[in-house]
Amino acid sequence: MFNSTFQQGAFGQGGQGFRPYPMMSGTMPYAAQQTQTMPPSVPSGSPMTSSGTVVPVQIPAYEQSYIENILRLNLGKVGTFYMTYENNSEWNAKIFKGVLEAAGRDHIIISDPTTGVRTILLMVNLNFATFDQPLVYQYPGTIGNMPTTR
Repeated sequence: MFNSTFQQGAFGQGGQGFRPYPMMSGTMPYAAQQTQTMPPSVPSGSPMTSSGTVVPVQIPAYEQSYIENILRLNLGKVGTFYMTYENNSEWNAKIFKGVLEAAGRDHIIISDPTTGVRTILLMVNLNFATFDQPLVYQYPGTIGNMPTTR
């Protein structure tokens, strides 16, 4: 792997030279073997029992008012989406209108009801959206913005 002068001169005697991936058994690097046996990650602040079992915690609906969640509650409604695109010489602002079909963390999918054409819009470009009908804002099982069960 390395010449003996490099191993002895830089890292001492006896062939204990630097090896970027120390090998255990097989062909997988030691670091990769360690990551396979690591326990699953636990969200910060999650309660645990004395035996180390993670206790699942339901996040209250009043903590989930992110824009994508609000949009998901209103799928099927017609909305107008006001977008801006910085450093665009042709147009820096554009308005899209359509039926809200999906909303993810970084995108919105709308469709034109007359043509069926679907458009994916990036959330990073969204300024605001308007709807001509009432919006659902509360998750099922809530009163106001507070959960009905504790």
